[in-house]
Formats: sequence, structure tokens, C-alpha cells
Amino acid sequence: MSLPLADLTLAQAGDSVRRRDVSSVALTEATLDRAEAVQPALNCFLRIDREAALQAADHADTEIAGGNWRGPLHGVPLAHKDVFDREGHVATAGTILFETPATSRATVMERFDEAGAIYTGALNLDEFAAGGTGANDHYGRTHNPWNTDHISGGSSGGSAACVAARAAFGALGGDAGGSVRIPAAMCGIVGLKPTFGRVSRAGTAPRTFSVDCTGPMTRTAEDCALMLQAIAGHDPRDTTCPDVLVPDYAAALRTDLKGVRIGVAVGSPFDQVEPEIGQRLTDASDAFRDLGAELIELEVPDVMRFNDLQQILGKTEAAVICGKWMRERPGDMTFAAISVVQEGLLMPATRYLEAKSLRGPLLDSHIREIYGQVDVLFAPALAGPTPTIAETDFGDQDRVEELFTRSARFTRFTNYLGTPSLSVPCGFSASGLPVGFQLHGPPFGEARLLAAAHAYQSVTDHHTRAPALS
Repeated sequence: MSLPLADLTLAQAGDSVRRRDVSSVALTEATLDRAEAVQPALNCFLRIDREAALQAADHADTEIAGGNWRGPLHGVPLAHKDVFDREGHVATAGTILFETPATSRATVMERFDEAGAIYTGALNLDEFAAGGTGANDHYGRTHNPWNTDHISGGSSGGSAACVAARAAFGALGGDAGGSVRIPAAMCGIVGLKPTFGRVSRAGTAPRTFSVDCTGPMTRTAEDCALMLQAIAGHDPRDTTCPDVLVPDYAAALRTDLKGVRIGVAVGSPFDQVEPEIGQRLTDASDAFRDLGAELIELEVPDVMRFNDLQQILGKTEAAVICGKWMRERPGDMTFAAISVVQEGLLMPATRYLEAKSLRGPLLDSHIREIYGQVDVLFAPALAGPTPTIAETDFGDQDRVEELFTRSARFTRFTNYLGTPSLSVPCGFSASGLPVGFQLHGPPFGEARLLAAAHAYQSVTDHHTRAPALS
């Protein structure tokens, strides 16, 4: 192969295994070796399952040699945020409170197993997925692979750092307010928050009941499409997962955008980005225009209101889910996790019910006002360069929250509305840290987001650059 095995994209790796140019065992060994090499610097893994992964890879090679090729993920190593049940293992959710091994598998894990993907280990995260920096007092923080003095973002920081560092070809994360998209942007990869209910959450440690989503994190939009294809669709185990047709995401990818209308979000809060971020966004929008898209500037009404409503839902529901641990074992919870629960416990029931009741009407209005005019909405993913660990690690929780919410105001509104959103790398800051933009779409519009991102990546090379780790 012209590239080291760990540097192949997921699509390239899967095709090489299918054609038997490389074995799944060799691919898995290369990925595991890479994971073990970068782990001391990044701390992105909580567990690396070398023996089980190599056994699964050997089985994949046997199946493929016998003519039983399951699809593009067959024999490809993946790792995932540690919130998904696998029998015999404790899904920690970044806490030390869970001690009983699972007796069954999360639906998404079952679907990856059915697709023949190789599971290589569990990835680090903020405790209870309730943070945005990648810090975890129990298991240590995840570091940014582009500069280990900087944060990875969170809560899916382990997933973002792992994929960016070529320690897996893809990973799952969870997103209740930006926890896939922000770390994806900070680490220079693609991260998808699907439509609420597009991907089953059965067997997944809950962060909230009504705003969090499970989504793939990869180096390319094509790879993201392949992962989403394997896990999207109705699941009777999850009552929030509707029976809606799943399109062929890979078949919908394109390399031009003629006839596509892209709305460019303007006005507050989208104009509140630092100049070097703004320049990267301008460069990206110019690339979309060159691809044939029609760009239309749009103000997006009520974004800050949607963000506030998302916080009401998320914190109240987190308090219900995690409140018993704060009452029974507060000494085993970090201050960051406890503070989220405390805020939720203080939320009036009337505010929560108002946030729930407004969701449908506000979504209908948003769809008419935005997607009645454009196919895709283009917006920032980050407000400024990725902070250093020192900026977020001095104990001032108000300052930490301020640093996080500068970018979270670009992401939370889609969690409230339940609409899909994709983070895409678009260059680097002056300090050499990645920058990203977001593409937003209407419910179940993931195919159009992936198609636009794939077209953009066909004429840019930001996603091909790798961090300089040994």
C-alpha cells in the first residue's frame, strides 16, 4: 500500500479488506499499535481490547475469504465513546459509579457487529458526558492531538482525538448540546449529530431523554456516511426511534453542488467569531460557491431562545437521571457533574413543561423560515481558537463555562429542535489548531449535509493532514 495502513480512510480500508489487498488482522494490528503509541500523550482510550479485536479480525478475514463480505465496514477497526453496552464490560460513562457489567449490547453495537466492524476499545469522555473540555477527574483528561497543551473538546473528546490521531478509522460519540461537533472541530475531523431518533439509543447510557443523539465521528464525510448507514433506522427497543426510510447515504454523495441553495447564517450569534475564524469560514463559503452552490445570507430567528430551551430540557433531565447518585454518593462525583444536577434540580417544572410544549411549534416555524428558502444552512462550529488546558483548568467554573458556551451557542439550538448538524474541518488557526464549520439541515436531512461536505472535501485537503504524533 502507498499509505501506512493507519493513514487510510475508513472507505479505503474497507475496500482494501474487501479486495484482500490487506487483511483485517494486519489492519487491526496497525490500528492497535497506533492506539497504544498515542495513548500516553492523548489519554483517549479507557480500554484497548487487543486480543478480542484480533480474534474478530481473524474471523472477518475467514468470512471474506469464503465469499461472505458483509459491506464496507467489514474488517475495519472502530472504537467508541464509553457509553455503549457490551456484555461483560462496564460502560463507565466517564464515572466510577457504574460497577455492574452489561448483560446485552447496545443496538448501535449490535449493528456494527452485524456489519462486520472490529471493536478495538472504549474511549474517554467528560463524566456523565456533562462537560465540554475533555477533562475527567476519574480517568484523566484527553489531550488534543494537534497540540497536547490544548483541550480536545468534549464530551466526546476521546472519540475526536482517537480518530484525528489515526488510532481508529471511526468512532461514535454522543451530542446533547455540541458534544460531537465541538470536539470534532477542535480536533479537525467530521462529526455528525443526526436527527433526534435517527439512531437508536437503546443500551446507551443516557445523558438526557429528549435532546441527546448518538453520531459518527470520522475523517471524511464519505466515512461518516458509511458509519451512519450501518446504524441508522428504526429500533423497537427505542420508542424515540421512528420507522422512517433510511436513504443510501454513500450513493447520495456528490462532487458538485449545482442547484443547491446554501444559507449562510448571519447576525447574532453567528457573527460573534474571532477574525481568523471568520476568514476560514469565508474561505469555506467561497469553496461552496465555486462548487456551483447558490449562497444566500440568512438571519436565523430565535437561536438564543432555542439554546436556552435546550438548557432547560438538558439540565432538568440530567438531574432526573443522575440525581440519585448525587444524593447517595456525592463524594464519587466531580464538581462539574454535580453542578449540572444542581442546576436541573432548581429548574421550575413550569419552565420544563413550557420547553417541551414549545418544541413542536418552534420546529415547524424554523423549518418554514429556513428550509423553505435553502437546502442547507452554513454556520460556524467554533467561535475562536481552541483553548489551552491552562485556560480551562484553573478551577474557575464560570470561566470554563464561558469558554465553552462561546461555541456551544452555535450548536445547542439544533439539539432543542432535533435537527441534524455536521461539523466539517476547514483549515487551521494561526497557532496550528483545527477550525471547523457546521452544516445544518431539516429533520432526516443527513444525506444533503453529507453530500455538501463531501463536495467540499473533494476540492480541499484540510481533512488529509495528520497531527505530528510519533
